[in-house]
Amino acid sequence: MLGRPVSYRTRSSRPESLGKNSLHMIANICLTIFVIGALVVTIIAATYEPDDPLFQSPTKITTFLTSISNSTFQSNNTVIRTGEDLMAANQTALATFGSGTDAAETKETNSYETSSSECEVDPKEPLDCKDPEVFQLMMQKAIERFKDIHFNRFGKPTPGPEGNTCDMAWRFRPKQGKATGFNKDYRRFVINRDNCTLSVVSIGEYHSGVNARKKKKKNKNKIPGYEPASGLQDQGSFSLPAAGEMLNDSLPVVESEREFIRRKYLIYVGGADRCKSMKHYLWSFLCALGEAQYLKRTLVMDMTLYLSSVYTSSNLDEEGKDFRFYFDFEHLKQAASVLDQDQFWQLWDKWQRKDKLSLYVAEDFRVSPKKLTEVKHSLIMRKLGFVEPDNYWYRVCEGETGSVVQRPWNLIRKSRRLMDLVAAIGSKLNWDYDSVHIVRGEKARNRHLWPNLAQDTSPDALLSTLQNKIKDGRDVYIATNEPETSFFEPLKHKYTTHFLNDYKELWDQSSEWYSDTAKLNNGAPVEFDDYMRASVDAELFLRGKKQIETFNYLTNDCKDGVNTCNTAAI
Repeated sequence: MLGRPVSYRTRSSRPESLGKNSLHMIANICLTIFVIGALVVTIIAATYEPDDPLFQSPTKITTFLTSISNSTFQSNNTVIRTGEDLMAANQTALATFGSGTDAAETKETNSYETSSSECEVDPKEPLDCKDPEVFQLMMQKAIERFKDIHFNRFGKPTPGPEGNTCDMAWRFRPKQGKATGFNKDYRRFVINRDNCTLSVVSIGEYHSGVNARKKKKKNKNKIPGYEPASGLQDQGSFSLPAAGEMLNDSLPVVESEREFIRRKYLIYVGGADRCKSMKHYLWSFLCALGEAQYLKRTLVMDMTLYLSSVYTSSNLDEEGKDFRFYFDFEHLKQAASVLDQDQFWQLWDKWQRKDKLSLYVAEDFRVSPKKLTEVKHSLIMRKLGFVEPDNYWYRVCEGETGSVVQRPWNLIRKSRRLMDLVAAIGSKLNWDYDSVHIVRGEKARNRHLWPNLAQDTSPDALLSTLQNKIKDGRDVYIATNEPETSFFEPLKHKYTTHFLNDYKELWDQSSEWYSDTAKLNNGAPVEFDDYMRASVDAELFLRGKKQIETFNYLTNDCKDGVNTCNTAAI
């Protein structure tokens, strides 16, 4: 047979292949149409030339730029306002990220200027310090001037004594240094108004804008936290004080008999903690405060301290030092439930029998706080005896109790009166200084425990050590327990040195600190003792841009004596 069998026909001619071939043909046709369409659009786009007025004659260009259409929107010929102009006057976010340098009251050669589109103010009228434009100008100038600080919050400006002056307060902290707390400042701005133009002429010295120092308003809101805090009448709520606010560390007052009898109290009586160092006192006091919080009771505290002789000029222990001289009682009373023991005993004697208030006495420090949670009495008294060390308050928090009662260290801050001194001195140094802590005193004289300290902290040794750490000509604050600052005279050849005693006017008889502390002390003057000096010295040291410590930096001796150096890193 000459022909092929039917079974040998090509697959394309088979019926089952006709559908697939049709689909392929349709797809190819669609693709061809798409490519041709895309090519046509591309050619049109490349060859199209719109009528652009910018490429016409100068006359047409002028007409195009100045024409006003007849649309429903009215034309506006005023100057376009930029982002700087539109910045809201009370935008404190600007202040949060701003920075500046501190300076004394000086004239501005290149003052910042701002102008309004319309001027309808009589130049003879006093300046409106609450005007958002004035507020913005003052914030801008403060940020430009004080370059070494971070601004946290600005207060609203208030009128100064003259028609062209405004006072403004702010909260801040130095850009560099280990300290994280905020300080407050309020300064006087002299503002020049020339027709529609405003410019800052000068900024006053630290705390010169006294009119911006606000008083707190009475507020009987409950203190957040556990329930006992609601019975105390106080000023202010639990929050950071606003810029320029005055200190309010007055003693809390019980509102009524009803409030007094419904509350539960804890008091520590006796013990030998009061005659010890301040470090010992705080370790014990915070144990009592922690237990009061654990038991949800109000701590009845003695507001007077027994200052150890190591801090006094008389070299004798001194009784009757007010807690508020050294620590921030305003913060403590807002964050915890505390009551002065003098007031407490007066009210207890007045209402104890009438209201049948009960007392529970725990005479052994081994009585567990867990056991005291079951006590329903109005007052729990921890009565410690006369045998040391079993009468130390901190013994209550030892052992297993340490995992239950936590010392609330966050409630203890340095007195704001002392911190104001730190801010004043830092401002005088423009917050642009390095700091050196030089320990001498008894340790330098004890060559058995510190054999090299005296030699390593001598002026010649300090000059040799610091030359590679601090640049020549820098302002250097020296925090030291060396009583004779003339000992460091040779350092003045390379650095501008500063000591705490250089600023005695901040706590002398004419100072604000002197009058404030005397009021707390029934009118009697208060000594600026060595504990206060050490507190201020430490805070100024922490705010230095470079901080050079005695141990590990200036000497190889150990901080606590021979063979006590930290070997953890070895």
